[in-house]
Amino acid sequence: MMISSWRRRRAARREGKLQQQRNDNGEIELTVPRDFRCPISLDLMKDPVTLSTGITYDRENIEKWIEAGNFTCPLTNQVLRSLEPIPNHIIRKKIQDWCVENRSYGIERIPTPRVPVTSMEVSDILSKINVACMKQNGKGCLDLVLKIKSLAKESERNKRCVVSNGAGCALSEAFQAFSRASFDENVAVLEEILSSLTIMFPLDVEAKGFLGSASAMRCLIWFLSSGDLSRRRNAVLGLRELVSTDERKINELSDMEGAIEALFKLIKDPICPTSTKASLLVIYKIITSSSTKEKRVKKLVNLGIVSLLLETLVDSERGICEKALGVLDGICNSEEGRQMACNNALSMPVLVKKILRVSNLTTDFSVSILWKLCKKEKTEDDASVILEALQVGAFLKLLLLLQVGCVEQTKDKASELLKILNLHRNKMECVDPMDNFKDLKRPF
Repeated sequence: MMISSWRRRRAARREGKLQQQRNDNGEIELTVPRDFRCPISLDLMKDPVTLSTGITYDRENIEKWIEAGNFTCPLTNQVLRSLEPIPNHIIRKKIQDWCVENRSYGIERIPTPRVPVTSMEVSDILSKINVACMKQNGKGCLDLVLKIKSLAKESERNKRCVVSNGAGCALSEAFQAFSRASFDENVAVLEEILSSLTIMFPLDVEAKGFLGSASAMRCLIWFLSSGDLSRRRNAVLGLRELVSTDERKINELSDMEGAIEALFKLIKDPICPTSTKASLLVIYKIITSSSTKEKRVKKLVNLGIVSLLLETLVDSERGICEKALGVLDGICNSEEGRQMACNNALSMPVLVKKILRVSNLTTDFSVSILWKLCKKEKTEDDASVILEALQVGAFLKLLLLLQVGCVEQTKDKASELLKILNLHRNKMECVDPMDNFKDLKRPF
C-alpha cells in the first residue's frame, strides 16, 4: 500500500499535477507545479512569457533582469537574440485552469494580463503623430495622442516603453507645431498633448528645445492665464520643467507679457499643492536669475507677493512652506521687499515660528530673512522690527538653534542676529520661551 502510494505521488510530480501534502498540524498544503513557477522567483507566474531561448519566466521578473543590464537567459546563460519576450498563452491558460480547480483551497484565478505595448507599436504611433503635425491635422493628431497617453497610463512597463522610444520629444515637437497656429483653433489637441507630456517628465534636452520655443511658451502662458483648472496645472508643470535647468528660458519667460501675473494668481487662487509648489519654484527661479531680477522683484512686490507668501506660510505643508520661504528670502534682497515685510504684522511671528519647526531648510530661510530685516532696522533709527522679534521670542529661539546646530552660513547669521537683538533686550520683555518650543521637531 505504501509503495503504490509513493508511486502515485511520483507519477503526479512527473506530470506536473497538484500535490497535496500534510504538514505537522495535519493541514493540507498545495504544491505549485514546477512548470507554473518562475525560475527566477519560484513563485506562481501571473504573466508567463517565453524568451528566445525557449525558457518561460514571469514577465515582471524577466523584465527587471533585462533592465538591470543582463542580456543572457538566467537559466541557460545563453545570449538573448531578442529582448522582447513573447506571451506564453498555453502556460497561462493552464495556470488559470489550475487556479480554478483549486479555488476550494483559497487559490484565486490569475487575471488575463493585457499584452504590453512594444517598441514597434510606439514608434508607429509617433510616426503617425509626426505626419499629422506636418499636415496640421488636429483631429487625427488628437486621436493618436489620446492613444499614446492611454498606453502610457496602462502600466509602468508601458510608460517606460513609451518614454524610451522618444514620445516626449515627439509630443513636444507636436506642441510647438500646433502652437504656431491659432491657439483657439487647436486648443483641444494642444491641451491633450500637454496633459500627455506631464506623464513623461523629465524631458530630454531636445524635447525641452521644442517645448521652450517662443510659440510654445506663449501657449503655456495662455493656458496658465485661462480659467480651466487642468490647463493651468499642466501649464505650470511644463514651465517648471523648462526653467529647472536653463537660465535662458527663465529670462525669456519673465519677459513675456502676463507670465508673472499668471504665476502670482496661481498661488493666490490655488488649484492643488502640486501646482502651488510648481508656481513658487518658477517664481524663485525668476527672482534669483542673474539678469534684470530687480525689475521682476519690484513687479511681484507691487502685486502683493509679500503678504500673500506670509498668509500662505501660516498653515501650509512642508514643501509649500520651504518654497514660499525661499521666494520670500529672494524678495527680501530688494529694498522694496524688505520694506513690505517690515510693514506686515505677520512677518516676525511667522518667521520666528518656522525656526526649528518644519525642516532644516525652512530654518535656514527664516534666519536669513530675519537677518535681512533686522540688519535693515539696525541702520535706521526705528527699531520696531527688532523689538517685535524680541517680543515673539526670536532671541531664545536663535540661542537654541546655535545649541542644536545648523549649517555655517546660518550659524553666522544667527550669531549676528543675537548681537543685534541683545542691544535692545532691555527695552522689551520676551514671551514665555516654552511657547516657542512646544512643536520642536529637531532632536537634541
